[in-house]
Amino acid sequence: MMRLGLLIVASLAMAPAMAAAQSSVDTRNFTVIGNVPGGCALGTPEVAAGEQINFRGINGNTLQIAELVDPYTLSTKAASVQVSFDAVCNFPHTLSLESQNNGLFQTFEFSQDPAEGFGDGVPYTANVDWSDENLILLADARERRVAESRIFIDSTSAGELILRLDIGSGATNLRNFSPLLAGIYGDTIRITLEPRT
Repeated sequence: MMRLGLLIVASLAMAPAMAAAQSSVDTRNFTVIGNVPGGCALGTPEVAAGEQINFRGINGNTLQIAELVDPYTLSTKAASVQVSFDAVCNFPHTLSLESQNNGLFQTFEFSQDPAEGFGDGVPYTANVDWSDENLILLADARERRVAESRIFIDSTSAGELILRLDIGSGATNLRNFSPLLAGIYGDTIRITLEPRT
């Protein structure tokens, strides 16, 4: 019985000390802020499985056509490919698609006047699907120049951006099914996502 009495006294003696310790607690509130600038990001390109015809695939950022010309006509052989990118824009933004040459042209020094009866450029169509929008660029290869198409997207977007390239059978810048001059043909296609300012 004595022990119980001492125990009660001891716990009662501690109660005022705990109350005193709690009353000396001081609290401060801090506001934490940060800034998230408007921006867009494009991931690594990947060729969609089963969505390529006459393309070898992708190596880094380079797509290579397996056979640009038909060996019997020496005119353009049909080719198509679909490339996907993970993408995100946290701000209303602009999507632009640009062809540096307005078609596939010889990559080495070219002459102003190709040989009569031969094409020296290959037209193609590029389509981009992004954020429920579709952007089309017709690179007609009529003249070597920069060609661009753009749209404005008034919302944030995240998901998959899909680029599809199509080259028609016999497509040349002279007339359909004209033979092409020998050489390596190429173009640089630029996809840009950027915040609207």
